[in-house]
Amino acid sequence: MNRKLLSTFILLLFFTGLRAQSDSTQATETERPHIRILQAGIKIQKTQKLYWENGIYLDWGCNRLFDYHLHFGFSYITSRLGSAMGTNAIKQDNYIFHSTWHFRPTKSLQPLIRMNTGYFHADYEDPIFDVLDNTAFIFGLEAGLVYEFDFPMTVGLTVGYTFTGGDGTSGPGTLYPVFYQLSIYTPVFDQRKK
Repeated sequence: MNRKLLSTFILLLFFTGLRAQSDSTQATETERPHIRILQAGIKIQKTQKLYWENGIYLDWGCNRLFDYHLHFGFSYITSRLGSAMGTNAIKQDNYIFHSTWHFRPTKSLQPLIRMNTGYFHADYEDPIFDVLDNTAFIFGLEAGLVYEFDFPMTVGLTVGYTFTGGDGTSGPGTLYPVFYQLSIYTPVFDQRKK
């Protein structure tokens, strides 16, 4: 429970700081309009030596956030839409907030780094496993590439590391540290001029 509060507090501080930066930028750049982009799609994740997990991906950027270099987003990734479909694999859910830095946001091929934070929950189903940790605060990093096509679709490939993985006695045993991701998404709205 304390980890939930800590992650919520960190996110509130982070977004409050962004709001303050946005307000100060607005005061000096009143003639510069906000130009935003919101993208949505799917994320396919393979944890090294463990499960396939799939889910949804949201990504938001704005010209006032370092000219589209900095993006924010949310992902929900679950084994329920992967290895646990129709099998006895453990059902686990990841709720992840992320901030992403795109190194060449005006180019089609963009290297990126991403910081992830959020909440992990594993449903062991059988009460005999209630003594095991099944929740964790998530903190990790990713690096990779995205390619923005001329038509409205972007594809990303990343590799990541979760620093808060567990071994079953301290932290959930199914929260492995290394993962690989494929993201495919399209703009919900895009105010940028191509």
